[in-house]
Amino acid sequence: MSNGFLTNQSRRNFVKKSSILAGGVLAAPFLSQANYFSGASDVIKIALIGCGGRGTGAAVQALSTKQNVQLVAMADAFRDRLDDSYKNIQEAMEGKKDRVNVKEENKFVGFDAYKHAIALADVVILTTPPGFRPIHFEEAVNQGKQIFMEKPVATDPAGIQRVLAAAEVAKQKKLNVVVGLQRRYQNSYRDLIKRVQDGAIGEIVSAQAWWNNDGVWVRPRQAGQTEMEYQMRNWYYFVWLCGDHINEQHIHNIDVINWALDAYPVQAQGMGGREVRKGKDYGQIFDHHYVEFQYANGVTFNSQCRHIKNTVSKVDELLVGTKGKLYCGDARITDHKGKVLYQFDKAKENQPYQTEHDELFEAVAKGEYKFHDAERGAKSTMTSLLGRMATYSGQMIEWDKAINSGINIMPKVYAFDAEAPVLPDANGLYPVAVPGVTKYF
Repeated sequence: MSNGFLTNQSRRNFVKKSSILAGGVLAAPFLSQANYFSGASDVIKIALIGCGGRGTGAAVQALSTKQNVQLVAMADAFRDRLDDSYKNIQEAMEGKKDRVNVKEENKFVGFDAYKHAIALADVVILTTPPGFRPIHFEEAVNQGKQIFMEKPVATDPAGIQRVLAAAEVAKQKKLNVVVGLQRRYQNSYRDLIKRVQDGAIGEIVSAQAWWNNDGVWVRPRQAGQTEMEYQMRNWYYFVWLCGDHINEQHIHNIDVINWALDAYPVQAQGMGGREVRKGKDYGQIFDHHYVEFQYANGVTFNSQCRHIKNTVSKVDELLVGTKGKLYCGDARITDHKGKVLYQFDKAKENQPYQTEHDELFEAVAKGEYKFHDAERGAKSTMTSLLGRMATYSGQMIEWDKAINSGINIMPKVYAFDAEAPVLPDANGLYPVAVPGVTKYF
């Protein structure tokens, strides 16, 4: 189970503030009446946990809200990542550098760094590789912090259960939690999904979604790295860290379909593999997945994601109803003959990554408890994991059996000299799932 599947036996990536696509969200502190933020002396203290490009962008968006906010602590496994992030955040904030105030003693490095940074903040931004999300979320909830955590929220069913348990505690404590599925905060999607749920296309009978593009970065192995450090540096290609690209990227589209249906699938089957991206730099993950998700109401959701250069690029969703269709990317509803029934005015579109923060910090200023995204974030993550299990095995995978399976692919020990959950063979190649051979149940 340690390979991210069961075998038979078992910039600087940073972009300027105006165009950041880091997708971070920041949840606001739910404070007592005495601690409402009402003046210049009432600073909302932020800690950034995970200082890559995504975390850097989320921090800048949080610091760009109207409220009195200040970044006071940072944590990362690697000091160079933290230093680059701090510099980039300062540059992006330009005339508001007073909002970036992380003292040297509040820059924490290592596997336990997150605990120290969380302790100093009112709000924490969790943007490490997804495998660490359940651990960090649980700690932030235990410390009573308001939380933003990037999607996806786990890489295995055991992590999903950990997030769901912590989400219940967060609700009891009235802690705002936002998950970085930013389409939930995008004007066009909010408008169109509401119309669909109100019957604009009739009863939904099927859905399709795509995340097909060239793929992402690769970080080659460097001299002197331990296996654990290498995998963490090149985290996108290891299942325990990333969950495969069906989890890390395609979750956005999957979440839109779950949102529109107001449901989660009961089973899935599919196909996938490594057609092009086969070298040892690409770890374990597939370069293509196709999944049929089945819902209890009889709807079939056809899902595809692909990372292959020089192929058709498409990132979009389509909902088909008895009376018409919703084309999400075009923000348009038509009948079955193509007649436009409704077109969202794109002049009213927003920047959802920023809106996530703006709405949350407005709530914080009012002392409101409004955001509890953790459960739905966990269940949409579980949907993508269900799809991965289906493509890795080639079998029909049932939701209830998968989510309750206890499958745990994380390390037993967190240290750079500890054994990584998956190891290369003599040729430097990592074990990869084989449909028809890999089994879960």
